[in-house]
Amino acid sequence: MIFQSRRSSVYARGGMVATSQPLASQAGVEILRRGGNAADAAVAVAAVLAVTEPCNTGLGGDAFALFYEGATGRITALNGSGRCPAALSLERLAGEGFQEHLPAFHVHTITVPGACAAWCDLVETNGTLDLSTLLAPAIRLAEEGYPVAPITAQYWAFMAPHQLDNSPGGRELLIEDRAPRAGEIMRIPTLASTLRAVAEGGKKAFYEGRIAERIVETVQSLGGVLSREDLAAHRSTWEEPISTVYKGIRVHECPPNGQGLAVLLALNILSQLPSLPGEPLSGQRLHYLIEALRLAFADTRWYVADPDFVCIPVERLLAPDYAAQRAALIHPKRATVDHRRGAPVAASDTVYFSVVDGRGNACSVVNSNYKGFGTGIVPEGTGFSLQNRGYNFSLDPGHPNALTPGKRPYHTIVPALATREVDGSLYASFGVMGGFMQPQGHVQVLLGLIEDGFDPQAALDQPRFCIREGQSQGTVAIEEGISEPVFKSLQKMGHPVERTVGFERRLFGRGQIILRDPVTGVLCGGSDPRSDGCALGY
Repeated sequence: MIFQSRRSSVYARGGMVATSQPLASQAGVEILRRGGNAADAAVAVAAVLAVTEPCNTGLGGDAFALFYEGATGRITALNGSGRCPAALSLERLAGEGFQEHLPAFHVHTITVPGACAAWCDLVETNGTLDLSTLLAPAIRLAEEGYPVAPITAQYWAFMAPHQLDNSPGGRELLIEDRAPRAGEIMRIPTLASTLRAVAEGGKKAFYEGRIAERIVETVQSLGGVLSREDLAAHRSTWEEPISTVYKGIRVHECPPNGQGLAVLLALNILSQLPSLPGEPLSGQRLHYLIEALRLAFADTRWYVADPDFVCIPVERLLAPDYAAQRAALIHPKRATVDHRRGAPVAASDTVYFSVVDGRGNACSVVNSNYKGFGTGIVPEGTGFSLQNRGYNFSLDPGHPNALTPGKRPYHTIVPALATREVDGSLYASFGVMGGFMQPQGHVQVLLGLIEDGFDPQAALDQPRFCIREGQSQGTVAIEEGISEPVFKSLQKMGHPVERTVGFERRLFGRGQIILRDPVTGVLCGGSDPRSDGCALGY
């Protein structure tokens, strides 16, 4: 069976941008046309998305990026995740009555926002244009206003009542105390002011100036402990990506504390099979994918943590013999919903976008607040909400991901790149946003490209499954479009499955893919139908 896409992929040679918002795609192409490269365009896109999708991303969140240098084939990973406040500890939380977990939107889930530093560092290391040029499209949209896109309007309306109502600056992201409607003009002048300060003063303006003061005042007024010192001490880190090879394609992910490891573990397990069984959406195929991802999550929910605090055996986890051990646990006709983490050694809401320029550089980026508006806490006069990434810390002192002052939490956001193993040329810049859906989306769209020969748009259009909350024992949500016989076959094998339709399909993420032909340099891009966005080229 060949899945029929609902729209065509986009082709171009000069450069391409794929995002979840047409205005952001336009801004990225504008920067490429002005001579900027993939890193430059990526920062312009990130800033526009912060304006047009504040219910998913913004300066109050974190960012991760992978950059492929066309001239050398070198790939670098930028970790723009923030750290736990120095004054927050398990002892303090226990004293406040928190024993098992923090509430999702509590002020103590705020970690230092890393996005601004990540934008600045990405441009400083790989870009060619200045910040004032790159942030200009976002500043213009925030000041003059823009029509809100329909799916974004749905997200905004769904999340605003729960997250912005009690925030000091929540009204800055509303129109007359409500979420903007589709097509309605939205202006965020306070965010324009924040972006202008960053354009003029760089990351210092964010982490040490007026913006930092507003963040700290707001957090501490609500009982939080984030300090000026926490913000001033923040640094992004440049790291070596982790990778594995699947059918001649090397897939690159950011290392822990990001969950890209789950993608590589699942692909390694699937590589142990003589061939991937069944048609793309058959029960047999989906069974093996679900089981591989259950095994991957069983490991990552333990082993993914901040490597500055714990030793993570990445090399052993990705070893072929370990993949073989894990693959042997998959029963061909029966689900296993109680997989445990392995022991390879004896040892202790979101936006994704992709840019490829005409010089062969590629930038794969995820920028996120986490759950919608994050905590929903908007420091007055800033125009952005603060993330709740600290919700993913464990309050178990014996867990590798236990909350610790200065530590970065388990992070769900994972951009990806893929290269051809034969020559190191760029194969794809891709990603699927959406919490714990992200590694599952990576595996599903990548197999669509490699195994089934889909073009980017068809791979993104294809219905998906999602193991809820990335738990190895989680219920499997099945998207509409997967047939009733397949649904029943998964039930018969013992998978706890549930139908997911309508607006609930947001669970399955929103992806972007750009492929590059190694001979002609032609770019081929697609954008997820579950979002408002598009791929644009020139």
